Amino acid sequence: MRQSTAPRRERPMGAPLVVTLFGELDYPSAARTNRRLDPVTAGNRPHMILDLTRVDFLDCGGIGVLCRARRRARAHGGRLSLVITDPRFLRTLDAVGLTGSFDILGAAPDTARRADDGPWTTGGGGSITSAAAPHS
Repeated sequence: MRQSTAPRRERPMGAPLVVTLFGELDYPSAARTNRRLDPVTAGNRPHMILDLTRVDFLDCGGIGVLCRARRRARAHGGRLSLVITDPRFLRTLDAVGLTGSFDILGAAPDTARRADDGPWTTGGGGSITSAAAPHS
């Protein structure tokens, strides 16, 4: 019996959601940050950009948050990009062999607009704010 070879139509990826992280992305803040990011990566074909330009500190717990968000987005047919301008964070990702695992951007899209839900506290003195970027 032959299976159908008709091409599958895939739903196009939506506009990216830009999530700006503030403060420390570290082990103490990881669980709280994951709880806030999980719903964003749970939808169908999520497209998220994590903006790390306002992050002061990144440790193994923070790297775990990034990997979890990437894994969840990909599992739902989506993608995750990072905005990183701090050379220390780039060296950290390189040191643990993850530089090629993420799309690294130099800046968040200029077209991003802030969501109305305000900052999300992550613990460790940090917070998260989301902004939706319309299709370009």
